[in-house]
Amino acid sequence: MALPKANRLKSRRDFQAVFREGIRRHGSHITLRALRPSPSSKPSCDTALETVKKHLTPAQIGISISTKVSKRAVVRNRLKRQIAAALYQLLPKMSPGWRIVVVVKPAADIECVTQQFLQELEQLLEQAEVFNGYS
Repeated sequence: MALPKANRLKSRRDFQAVFREGIRRHGSHITLRALRPSPSSKPSCDTALETVKKHLTPAQIGISISTKVSKRAVVRNRLKRQIAAALYQLLPKMSPGWRIVVVVKPAADIECVTQQFLQELEQLLEQAEVFNGYS
């Protein structure tokens, strides 16, 4: 399943901001880069906090796979689809406003299946405190 358009990180500037300012979490097949949402205004009470949360953009995700992983585009695209499917399952848990880039390491074998990516992504997102319970 592909990620909804609202949840995709598209522009080069967004990717660069995540790489420059985001936190890093490393797994065996994946490196996660995450940029915490920055509140533009300081809310004075709880109702203002709720309205700020409602106006935050949904979590945006980009997937980066280098030719070092595989020279064949078919393989890179398959890995990208598997990671997108795993992320799609985790979207409801994610806090709004986060910008995330998933970088696939060359160690990610062709044998890596969606379930492995799902477990590793869930673990890394938990470490980065991206899930709803944290922020």
